[in-house]
Amino acid sequence: MAMYVIIAGGGKVGWNLARELIARDCEVTLIESNHDRFRAIEEELEHSVQFGDASEIWVLERAGIQRADLVVAVTGDDEDNILICQMAKDKYDCQRIVARANNPRNLPTFRLLGIQPAVSATDLILRLIEHEVPEYGLVHLLALEEEHLEIIEFEVPAAAEAAGKRVQDLDLPDGALVISIIRGTSGFVPKADTVIEVADTVMLILDPGLEAEVSLQFTPSSAAA
Repeated sequence: MAMYVIIAGGGKVGWNLARELIARDCEVTLIESNHDRFRAIEEELEHSVQFGDASEIWVLERAGIQRADLVVAVTGDDEDNILICQMAKDKYDCQRIVARANNPRNLPTFRLLGIQPAVSATDLILRLIEHEVPEYGLVHLLALEEEHLEIIEFEVPAAAEAAGKRVQDLDLPDGALVISIIRGTSGFVPKADTVIEVADTVMLILDPGLEAEVSLQFTPSSAAA
C-alpha cells in the first residue's frame, strides 16, 4: 500500500516535495490557502491539491488526515506549522510529522512542544558551512533527542592528542564512542587497534553534554596545553 502524505503549504518547498513524492508512487494531498497559487498547482497536480487553510480541522479532515501516514507542514508561518503538526499528532494520532521552521530562533519552541523533526533551511546551511570550514573544529552533525544521543565529527589536526593514537587508547569519557573514520576518500568502522592519523575525519556518538570533554582529544589547543 502506498504511503499517504499530507503536505501543508504550496510554496516552492511544498510543491517540489509533492512532485518528488508523487514520482515515488506516494499518494499525496497538498493543501494551499492562496487561491492563485492553488490554481497554478492544480494545473500540474490536479486532484492531488486542495484549497484551504491547513490549520483548520475541517480542511485537514477533508484531506483525509485520519489515514495519513505522514504530515509535512511547510507553510510560511511557524505558528501554523506547529499547530498543524500538533493536531496531526495529538488529535489524529499521526506518528510521523515533519515541520518547517522558517525562523531558526523558533527551533527551541518546536522542540519544547514535541514537534520533531523541525527543519530550518538557515540552520542546515549553517551546518554545511561549518562542515566546509575545518578550522571550525567540532561539527555537530545530528541530535537524536528522543534517544538522548548526539553524533559529532572532528577533522584531526597534527597537534591533536588523538593523532597517532589507537582508538582504544583515546582518553574518552564514558558515554562516548568512535563509530567511523573517513580517511582520504573512503570511510570505515575502526577497530580497537586502529591508529588515528592526521587529517582523518573521526565520527563519534555520545551522550549530550560530553562535547567539550571529547574535543580535548581532537583540537590543537588541548595538545598545546
